[in-house]
Amino acid sequence: MLASDFRAAARGALSGRWTIAVIAGLIAAVLGGISSNLPKVNFNLDSAEGASVSLRGIPGLDVPILSGIVAAWLASFVMAAVILAIALYILGSVISLGYARFNLDLIDGREPELNVLFSDFHRFGTAFLARLLMSLYILLWSLLLIIPGIMAAYSYAMTPYILAENPDMTAGEAIARSKALMAGNRWRLFCLQFSFIGWNILAGLTLGIGNLWLTPYTQAAEAAFYRDLVPAPASDADILLF
Repeated sequence: MLASDFRAAARGALSGRWTIAVIAGLIAAVLGGISSNLPKVNFNLDSAEGASVSLRGIPGLDVPILSGIVAAWLASFVMAAVILAIALYILGSVISLGYARFNLDLIDGREPELNVLFSDFHRFGTAFLARLLMSLYILLWSLLLIIPGIMAAYSYAMTPYILAENPDMTAGEAIARSKALMAGNRWRLFCLQFSFIGWNILAGLTLGIGNLWLTPYTQAAEAAFYRDLVPAPASDADILLF
């Protein structure tokens, strides 16, 4: 499957379910449940700062493609931002599992429910450890060179989906499984993400409002990518029919 195939699968899964998908994506984003480990192209438009396009998302990586006037943050907001970021990092680790499950339900043709976002709080320790280990590994690889850090981020990208589908798996096992799955597939995921660059620019032109629809679109496409690597387990009904 190509990037266009995953996008088509996402659109098909979202057909008639855009409202609940937008709400779920908004909740997941607000609570820190959407992983920020992968590099992404950001387009920022601000009347005071001008426009800028940059590649971000890996520790130590902030490559400006087009730079505008950079405004300084007031020092009083820095500490509040740090505290909020830590809180969202911790809470988002378990929300990310629920959001992965939500998007897999979409791709698998099941009716998605918002309460699934909060269905993995009993696995808080595993979810937090997985996110912490991924961040640590990516940081360590990034200290060597930027490219190894990017490759590591893509290697661990499927960890939330793996944990969502395998409740008995440990954080280390899920990371190792993701690494094995992504061997030879990192470039495919990069191409999928890069194929949304036009939509990211359009979302930036709407001052971010377009991300309400872009987020569920990209996340559903990523879930379709995972499902291409790991076929859906057979349901009880399928087993009985067989």
